[in-house]
Amino acid sequence: MAELTPMMQQYMRTKEEYKDCILMYRLGDFYEMFFDDALVASKELEITLTGRDCGLEERAPMCGVPFHAVDGYVNRLIEKGYKVAICEQMTDPAESKGLVEREVLRVITPGTVIETAMLDEKKNNYLAFLHSDRDVAAMAWSDLSTGEFSVRTFAIADGWENLFVNELFCLQPAEIQASPYMAERLKNIEWPRQIPALHIAPEEDFTDPEARKALEKQFGRQPLEELNLSDAAIQCCWAMLHYLYQTQKRSLKHFGRISVQGDQSYMVLDMATRRNLELTETMRSQNRRGSLLWLLDKTQTAMGARCLRGWIEHPLIQQKPILERLDAVEWFTENLMLQDELSAYLKKIYDIERLAARIAYGSVNARDCLALSQSLAVLPEIISLLQEAPVTLIQTLCGRIDPFTEVTDLLNSAIAPEPPISVREGKMIAPGYNEELDELRAASAHGKEWIAALEASEREETGIKNLKIGFNKVFGYYIEVTKSNLAQVPYRYVRKQTLANAERYITQELKEMEETILGAEEKSVRLEYVLFTGVRDYLNEQVPRFQQTAKALAAIDALCSLAQVARENGYVKPDIDESGVLDIKRGRHPVVEKTLSRQQFVPNDAYLDQDEGRLAIITGPNMAGKSTFMRQVALIVLMAHIGSFVPAKQAHICLVDRIFTRVGASDDLAAGQSTFMVEMHEMAEILAQATSRSLLILDEIGRGTSTFDGLSIAWAVVEHICDDQILGAKTLFATHYHELTELEGRLPGVKNYCVTVREHGEDIIFLRRIKRGGADRSFGIQVARLAGLPEDVLKRARQILKRLEEADINNGSIGANILAAPGASSAQIDLFVPVQAAPESNPVVEQLRDMDIGNMTPVEAIGVLYDLQQQVLEKE
Repeated sequence: MAELTPMMQQYMRTKEEYKDCILMYRLGDFYEMFFDDALVASKELEITLTGRDCGLEERAPMCGVPFHAVDGYVNRLIEKGYKVAICEQMTDPAESKGLVEREVLRVITPGTVIETAMLDEKKNNYLAFLHSDRDVAAMAWSDLSTGEFSVRTFAIADGWENLFVNELFCLQPAEIQASPYMAERLKNIEWPRQIPALHIAPEEDFTDPEARKALEKQFGRQPLEELNLSDAAIQCCWAMLHYLYQTQKRSLKHFGRISVQGDQSYMVLDMATRRNLELTETMRSQNRRGSLLWLLDKTQTAMGARCLRGWIEHPLIQQKPILERLDAVEWFTENLMLQDELSAYLKKIYDIERLAARIAYGSVNARDCLALSQSLAVLPEIISLLQEAPVTLIQTLCGRIDPFTEVTDLLNSAIAPEPPISVREGKMIAPGYNEELDELRAASAHGKEWIAALEASEREETGIKNLKIGFNKVFGYYIEVTKSNLAQVPYRYVRKQTLANAERYITQELKEMEETILGAEEKSVRLEYVLFTGVRDYLNEQVPRFQQTAKALAAIDALCSLAQVARENGYVKPDIDESGVLDIKRGRHPVVEKTLSRQQFVPNDAYLDQDEGRLAIITGPNMAGKSTFMRQVALIVLMAHIGSFVPAKQAHICLVDRIFTRVGASDDLAAGQSTFMVEMHEMAEILAQATSRSLLILDEIGRGTSTFDGLSIAWAVVEHICDDQILGAKTLFATHYHELTELEGRLPGVKNYCVTVREHGEDIIFLRRIKRGGADRSFGIQVARLAGLPEDVLKRARQILKRLEEADINNGSIGANILAAPGASSAQIDLFVPVQAAPESNPVVEQLRDMDIGNMTPVEAIGVLYDLQQQVLEKE
């Protein structure tokens, strides 16, 4: 019976350990894939599928990629959700007597990517782990490329699943692993399409009795007792760390601390709010351009961009840190020349945070060290600029920036100005750094000079003018003579190789010099690698310092970005307090005004409080600006909570604990939910989670169902929100149910506002101005005309509208009826009025229409009138 060859047996043993991965198996200059892996990879990577004799009757399917270009192929597989195991040759094939030893050095998964080319520099790449016991759900997440390691717990109570999924949606992890118990708990959750599917990790990874000790060993500088972590959180953190150990197979020193997150530290924003306010991407196209992040991001470093993104996704809810950020932004806006100089220095700084991760990871190369050296060189200048700033936050951040003078000196003396990418090729250590290395380089250089002199000497002695001395890795140094000059070759030349047009020779003298030169070069390359690893080990000891400095620089960069945006767009510093009053003068939508111009955008005031003006009912036609106005209020409030200046003439912003939005119409057919169902589901979540300190943005509640059902729901929602014994939240409520305007004066805290328009014949002009009072109609037919509906449809719509208005469908006042008889049903308030079909054409009418009265004589007119009368009488 046929059996596999020894090499394929080795492959199969390795594959057995990594069944869930595509195994890239190093064979010479290629990474090869076999059997099912080859079938998958050839399809996904669009590469040729071949075969290889493996000892069986049939050839094994095989495909491969060049080792020097493997990152691009791995990236494509990772983007499609696959795991890739990299199996390297551990012994030199030329020196191996038997089978070349091979070992998997790393497993690359979507959540464990560290290569720069495979990462978005302005976004974190998170791996998330989920676990729970009976009382607590835990979520741990990490970014291998930056060293971030965080955990958050959720009490198992009503609504915890929504908070859990919202946090995942915010993180946008590249990979999610869950314990079997947690996966079972979440099996009925409707996952957003942007979140990857759950992978179930082994149960034993979440039940390790030594988990606490293992974490203490990793995070030794941070006592776990101070974090007060639950057992579920401990097991979740350990499972994630264990997974990283298993896949990366090396020390993870850059994970130096656990950050514990919670509701008390930042504002929780649900998925609908993030989507509707377009915080990091637009709703329609999921593009960064057009989002709030796109507007605010003027950062100079990748670290600063990631920091600013984190601030937008996690607004602060405590007054003191918000005011500290605002003071820092204000100082930068007032010191334009200093900020410009600071930005110029920041522009020279590479991604220190991810460089530190690669140092700890052991994958840093000489070019990375050169980038680090150039980055550290400007830090003393940044410290000098900021150390006298009279602002608490800037002083704190400046104090966390290490000048790294000794590290810069080391890198400048050790790393060559233009090093290669590979650390195995030499030429990466600067001259003068090591005496022995300089001597070896001198020997190699002198040997090459001797080779050049020998070539000139041999030409003169033999008389062969085109004789040359060359080198290749297979034969070493050789003397090459064209065949037309072979008669002049001396007897001391020993033939080495025959070519089509030339012969290659070697001499004893050349062979001895080859050994001297190549020996020096080989020793030089080996010594350079030893010296470089010494530099890398020294840098590895500085990783915590690098990380602290990187965090401080990122925050400074983010603050400068906010200051630049504020200065360029005329933003103002908001007042922040706990008064419960929201008062915005001439507020503007930050993104919309950027796409227009400040002269075109119409600013508006907004006022909400906890008493007489807690709920604003906003009426007016579609496209008039209601939604833009409400979104701009929400964005101004959110911007103030991240410490940003805001687009307004003046802004007094009270602290809010949550911002909720229910805006727009959309369905979720994949989940079997209609537009109205989605609307009601989102509304239910808002009413369940909002508090009196929340800000609610509600648009067209109840429009997805019949008129009376929708009006009833909208009416009840308003009553529920206005009742300060139940909710009492500050709310902007846009609606086309004009009957709701009757609630002002009937319910406490309700005020009416409308968007002004100007009528011009059958057209309307949107003035985009919000004023007190309610609109009496929605101008729907005029808006439909602007949208391009056919004229016959518009004409018929006007006829129907006129008949409905003549029938007095409101029966005096729907609002009065509801208030007078709260139990009245739709049957008791009959809105249905049958509409008759348009009359057929009448010949009398047609004749009248066609008559030219101006050219008739009196006698002719009397005659025509008589004929018309007779026609009418005959029909009767």
